[in-house]
Amino acid sequence: MYFSLIIPVYNRPDEIDELLESLVCQTFKENYEIVIIEDGSSIDCKLIVEKYTSLSISYYYKANTGPGDSRNFGMRVAKGDYFIVLDSDCIIPSDYLEKVKRSLDSEYVDCFGGPDKALDSFLDIQKAINFTMTSFLTTGGIRGGSEKIGKFQPRSFNMGISKKAFEVSEGFGNIHPGEDPDLSIRLWKAGFQTKLISEAYVFHKRRIDWNKFYIQVNKFGLARPILNKWYPEYAKITFWFPTLFMLGFLGSLLLTFFKVPYFIYLFGCYFLILGIVSTIQNKSIKIGYYSIIAAIIQFYGYGKGFLNSYIQVHLLNKEPELAFPKMFFKK
Repeated sequence: MYFSLIIPVYNRPDEIDELLESLVCQTFKENYEIVIIEDGSSIDCKLIVEKYTSLSISYYYKANTGPGDSRNFGMRVAKGDYFIVLDSDCIIPSDYLEKVKRSLDSEYVDCFGGPDKALDSFLDIQKAINFTMTSFLTTGGIRGGSEKIGKFQPRSFNMGISKKAFEVSEGFGNIHPGEDPDLSIRLWKAGFQTKLISEAYVFHKRRIDWNKFYIQVNKFGLARPILNKWYPEYAKITFWFPTLFMLGFLGSLLLTFFKVPYFIYLFGCYFLILGIVSTIQNKSIKIGYYSIIAAIIQFYGYGKGFLNSYIQVHLLNKEPELAFPKMFFKK
């Protein structure tokens, strides 16, 4: 099994520097290659790549067509028979490739995904966002913390796909975000299996602030009803939970003005528990407090996006590409 690491990048040379520095420290003894795809960046990372002469790196510059199409480009030019797709803002543990190889040798699948964690060196806001994006209390562990959700849908910040599965599926579609579950579902329909390799985690840096986080989760919410429209057999009632949570929270706030505070007490208890768990896990009261803020933004942003998309795509029956053109890259 020959691995090709597929890494698209857009205006992030500093991230590529950190990622490649972490790959230098890999304990994996077998040969592998790194394919970096510069997606139309105005600030390229070519000089950064040239520093790492000990690594086998192929560097490509192409027009900006989005992360999904850039990953496809990388997989088309790669030499490997198994591709590992990583985001540029990831830092890779030294034994990552060893763990992936061991798991695939033990139980081979044509597509896997791994979780993400936060390094101690990350900013407090990054640690808080990482907590809310991965905690069972907020997402149910669907980003890699748990397999108790039916079939696992790998996320493209840390996933692998065989050359055969890529060729059959033709890789990622042009929706973004949403390209990850879209690919997973198409792979399932083509007869391929996916799995979580829980020990093959990466440190996902997420260079983000509160506003960018809101925009990100809002787009996640917009994507889900589109995917439900395309693949109704894979729609779940749980996808409504953030929207129902948002509406319930706003409704509870409204009821407090009419001297009915009991429901807001329940939400307060939930956020208190969330903050305590994050504080214990991260050993920081500040991160626990930030995690409450992140969870509110996450539920509101995703819930609002989901509701908007559901109305446009399902109730008004608009074509997703026309309703939300910014979510679709032109190839």
